[in-house]
Amino acid sequence: MSAPSTKNQLFSMVVVVAALGYFVDIFDLLLFGMIRTVSLRDIGITDKESIERIGMMLDNWQMAGMLIGGIAWGVLGDKKGRVSVLFGSIITYSLANIANGFVQDTTTYAVLRFIAGFGLAGELGAGITLVNETLSKEKRGLGTTLVASVGILGAVAGGFIVKWVNDWRICYFIGGGMGLLLLILRISVYESGMYQNIKTSNIIKGNFIKLLTNRKQLTKYMAVILIAVPIWYVVQLYAKYSPELADAMGVPFEEADKKNIAINSIMLTYLGLTLGDLACGLISHYLRSRKKALSAFMIGAALSIAGFFLFAGSGPAVFYFGVTVLGFMVGYWAVFMSTAAESFGTNIRSTVTSTAPNFVRGAVIGVNSLYAMFKYDFHTGTIAANLLTGAIVFGLAIWAWRHVEETFGKDLDYVED
Repeated sequence: MSAPSTKNQLFSMVVVVAALGYFVDIFDLLLFGMIRTVSLRDIGITDKESIERIGMMLDNWQMAGMLIGGIAWGVLGDKKGRVSVLFGSIITYSLANIANGFVQDTTTYAVLRFIAGFGLAGELGAGITLVNETLSKEKRGLGTTLVASVGILGAVAGGFIVKWVNDWRICYFIGGGMGLLLLILRISVYESGMYQNIKTSNIIKGNFIKLLTNRKQLTKYMAVILIAVPIWYVVQLYAKYSPELADAMGVPFEEADKKNIAINSIMLTYLGLTLGDLACGLISHYLRSRKKALSAFMIGAALSIAGFFLFAGSGPAVFYFGVTVLGFMVGYWAVFMSTAAESFGTNIRSTVTSTAPNFVRGAVIGVNSLYAMFKYDFHTGTIAANLLTGAIVFGLAIWAWRHVEETFGKDLDYVED
C-alpha cells in the first residue's frame, strides 16, 4: 500500500531511509579507495606500479558490477516495485562487503568487489525514485538534495572509521554490518502511489531495450549520464588516486603522512561534495532551473581544475584545500539525480534512476582506461594523462548539457509511450 501522508513531508520516513541508505552506499563504495594500498600490501602486492594497476582493476570490477546491477535492479524496480529493490540490494552488498574482510588474493577480491558493486547499484536509484514520487513537485528537489548531502557524508565517516579502526578487514565488516542494520528501517517504507496506480495495469514497465532503441529517449538518457561523469572523474583521479597525483606534482608530504593521503583526500573531496550538493540544490530551487545550476557548477569545476594544477603542488595544505574545492564544484550529484528522475515517465523511472547513476559510476572504467592509456601506453606522465582524460570527460559533459531538458516543476505522474 502507499502512504499518502508523506506527500508534502520533506523529512518523511522515505527521505530519511533513502538518505541513510545512500550514506551506507557511499561508505561502502569509497571504502576500497581508502584501504586500497594497505589491503593490497597485506595480501602480498608491494610494487608501487602494481598497487596502482591492480587497484584500478579492482575498481573496474566493482564498477562493472554496478553497471550490470543498475540494469537488473532498475528493471526489477519498475516491474516489481521500488521497495523490493531496497531489500534485495542491501542484503547483496552487505554480505559481499562482510565477505571482503576475509579475502587473501586478488582474484577473490575482484569477484567480491563485483558482487558488492552489483548490490550497491540498486540502493540509490530505488531511494531517489521513491523520494521523487512521494514528495510534491515543489519539494522533491530539496528532498533529493537532502538525501545526497546526508549520503555523501558516508565517505567522511568512512575516513574517520578507517583511521580509528586501523584494520582494513574490520572496516569491511563495519560497512556490511551497517547495511544489515538498515533492513530494520526498510520495514517502515511504503510503495509510492504513482507506481501503485500502474502496477496492475497493462502498461509496459521497465523496458530497458526500448529506452536504447528510441532515438529521442536514448539521446536524453545519454545526456543525463554524460553530464555527471566529471563528478566521478574528480573522485577517481583527484581523491582515490591522490597519492599518485601528489607524487607526480611533487607535493612535499612528510613520509609519515603519505599513508593518509588517499583517506584525507577522499574525506575532503566528499566534504566538498556535501556542501556543493546543498549549494547546487538550493541554487536550483532559487533559480527554478536544473540546467542553470548544472552549468554554473560545471564551469566552476573546470576553472577549479586549472587552479589546482597551478597552485596545489606548493604544499600539503594547498593540495588538500584544492581537492576540497574540486569536490564542492562537482557537487551537483543531487541535481543530476533529480534531472534523471524527472526526465522519464513512471513506467521506466526506476530503470533510469537506477541505471543512470550506476552508468555514471561505471564510467570510471572508461576514466581509468583513458588515464592508463595516456600514462602507460603513450607515456605522457600522470599529470598530462589526468588532464587529457579530463578534457574528454568535460567535452562530453558540455554536449550532454545541451541535450538535457529543463525539468524543474515538471509533473511526474505520466508514462512513456
